[in-house]
Amino acid sequence: MKRLLVILMVVMMLAFAVMAQASDDSWNTVKNSGKLTIGLDDAFPPMGFRQDDGKLVGFDIDAAEEVGKRLGVKIVWQPTAWDGVIHSLNSKKFDCIWNGMTITAERQAKVLFTKPYIMDGQIAVIAMGNKDIKSAKELAGKVVGVQKGSPALEAAKSLKPAPSDIREYDTNPKAFLDLESGRLTAVVVDNIAGRYYMAARPGKYMGLPGYITKEAFGVAFRKGDVSLEEKVQTAIDAMIADGTMGKISRKWFGEDVTNPSKW
Repeated sequence: MKRLLVILMVVMMLAFAVMAQASDDSWNTVKNSGKLTIGLDDAFPPMGFRQDDGKLVGFDIDAAEEVGKRLGVKIVWQPTAWDGVIHSLNSKKFDCIWNGMTITAERQAKVLFTKPYIMDGQIAVIAMGNKDIKSAKELAGKVVGVQKGSPALEAAKSLKPAPSDIREYDTNPKAFLDLESGRLTAVVVDNIAGRYYMAARPGKYMGLPGYITKEAFGVAFRKGDVSLEEKVQTAIDAMIADGTMGKISRKWFGEDVTNPSKW
């Protein structure tokens, strides 16, 4: 009798698994529509941002467009406020978030992530010529800027001794403008974005040594959209294997930051 009950339980579990898989039509929905809609903050260089002519460019833009080609679907970009981006995803305003999104335990409880495609981290950037600050520890009692809703906020809060004030901005460029004007002592920002700003404004900013935190970027999907996530993951894996992701990385960062063997 016990053996029969065990067999019945296994059969029921398998049946539920099959039913769950059958109910996941996320990939078929995207495939049939011919488009994959992606949410992003379009003011996040070098991951995704607008050129002066309004064209959307960046590492994530190039990578996602290549995935779209391989999957045979058009990529549609949907700019959104970053502090509400997960809510917008789960409200079905777009199919996924692909925009240098850090994988955290809190976010994993709400969304389904791909494997990391970039390893990044939070750093502190100060104005060039600031000789008073030589490490993040010396930001104690200072005014620090971060992008609202980004991991930089938690990284700034983790600084010990603590800054006197942490100011939140809608976008990183606004924070960097205040840094340049002297209203901030430092901006806490992910390393990739910070390096981009430093390269774009030579002689204006410099990064303090070391990481405050280290973080992995992933593409986020709704929890139930497993088939769609698997299709995108397979395409990303192929792009890493054939060198395409490395080529895109060198275009934007000057080096390959997408190779897991180097993390």
